[in-house]
Amino acid sequence: MKSQLQDLLRAAVATVIEGSAAPMPRDILVEPAKDKKNGDFASNVAMMLAKPLGKPPRAVAEAIVAALPRGGIIDRIEIAGPGFINFFLAAGALQQVVVDILNAGDAFGIDRSGAKGKAMVEFVSANPTGPLHVGHGRGAAVGDCMARVLAAAGWQVTKEFYYNDAGNQIANLGVSVQARARGIKPGDAGWPEDGYRGDYIDDVAKSYLAGDTVSADDRAVTAKGDVEDLDAIRDFAVAYLRREQDLDLKAFGVQFDVYYLESSLYTEGKVDSTVAALQASGHTYEQDDALWLRTTGFGDDKDRVMRKREGGYTYFVPDVAYHVSKWQRGFVRVINEQGADHHGTIARVRAGLQALDIGIPKGWPEYVLHQMVTVMRGGEEVKLSKRAGSYVTLRDLIDEAGRDATRYFLVARKSDSQLTFDIDLARAQTNDNPVYYIQYAHARVCAVLRQLAERGLSYDQAQGFGALAQLAEPEAVALVALLGRFPETVQGSAANLEPHVIAQYLRDLAAAFHGYYHALPFLIDDAALRNARLALAQATGQVLRNGLALLGVSAPEKM
Repeated sequence: MKSQLQDLLRAAVATVIEGSAAPMPRDILVEPAKDKKNGDFASNVAMMLAKPLGKPPRAVAEAIVAALPRGGIIDRIEIAGPGFINFFLAAGALQQVVVDILNAGDAFGIDRSGAKGKAMVEFVSANPTGPLHVGHGRGAAVGDCMARVLAAAGWQVTKEFYYNDAGNQIANLGVSVQARARGIKPGDAGWPEDGYRGDYIDDVAKSYLAGDTVSADDRAVTAKGDVEDLDAIRDFAVAYLRREQDLDLKAFGVQFDVYYLESSLYTEGKVDSTVAALQASGHTYEQDDALWLRTTGFGDDKDRVMRKREGGYTYFVPDVAYHVSKWQRGFVRVINEQGADHHGTIARVRAGLQALDIGIPKGWPEYVLHQMVTVMRGGEEVKLSKRAGSYVTLRDLIDEAGRDATRYFLVARKSDSQLTFDIDLARAQTNDNPVYYIQYAHARVCAVLRQLAERGLSYDQAQGFGALAQLAEPEAVALVALLGRFPETVQGSAANLEPHVIAQYLRDLAAAFHGYYHALPFLIDDAALRNARLALAQATGQVLRNGLALLGVSAPEKM
């Protein structure tokens, strides 16, 4: 309905501005009215056109309203305040939503055409040095849900995991496992100064000594069992911990299309070629025996060192090379989901890409940064995991709260806000637990349909469609209006990279259905009205399933 109103307004505006110098607005805003007494939808397009047309906003609104057709989905139109155009929809327009939902089924509100082009979401990207922590879990939930929503909004989506399989952290992993294999424990003489201390290091060492073969999604390695072969230990440890990450992510319902190794940027010469291209662009200079990139020319607060005085490239250089690879692979839209501590890299990576002058638009790639997660149980913060040694793992949360609750809770708030994960609430089977509340709404729809046979009643969908006009109760009208907003909610979530909007929408939808369920009986003797109410219930269940699928959360039929 929103898109239909936008199309009608666009045609009316074209009539109003014809012959003037006023441009057609790029976006015509149509939003659900906050107060139902002001209609179902409202637009401020008249106020946007007032200055270009040189007329008062209300006069522009009157001209637009005069150019709008009557009938169809519109019952009446009112002008409010300085020039808001308020639309009151015809009853038949709302009723058609139920028909559209049940006819479309799993496709309602979902555009799988891929017509918008190629998009990549890079997320998690954890180095294989230990179990995934709750921060990785939040990144996994947000990134995976963004990918699902983008795919449902018409994009061809690739999910990518980028990680460092070399460097200081991986070297430290190797010597930590080697020490454990030699029988040296944290605190003993000979333990590496920066060694990883969690019990998982001992697990890796035992597996290496046993000559095990481990297979991750992107590699498989058989242990040599030789305590002196540090390279073999390091390769095995990376594969072992990559397998652990894969198992955790699969338990979380997350799978990737591509694993990209930082080492490949060097072995394939991509870092060197990127540096050479930046030097050729004229945006680099030598100073203090170091190579600098003049990033201040592209919005950064200071220039950045590319090659250090003592040799070797700084961290942002392979990042630039990696994003050149993304561009060369044809991704129109690239989103990096990362922790808030990556904020400092945004300006320098974008500056490096702009300095190359290869057609990459400003603001590419896009970034979604998530804040920290605090885990609570029994009113107290949970800080440690025995296996990890120093932090709460994603596996801890899944084991304690279950996959559905963990996914929902980690995505339910805007990414840039800090999140408190209350394990007790996530486990609670009460209406205070939002994921339980939503899933219970779906199970309640299924229960109503099951009870038909138990009561000797039947459901005739065609008759229900014919009787939808009888659904005039405020609770029914409000529920149908909310169902009709699902497609625009999906599109808005994708455009703004805000998967939490889907979570909030589903909670509102569940509340509207629970309210309708308590206000009006479904299983009544009046067959026509019964079938109309059941059609509405069935449509609600369908939209709940479609929305929960975008969050990677199940829609149980019984609870």
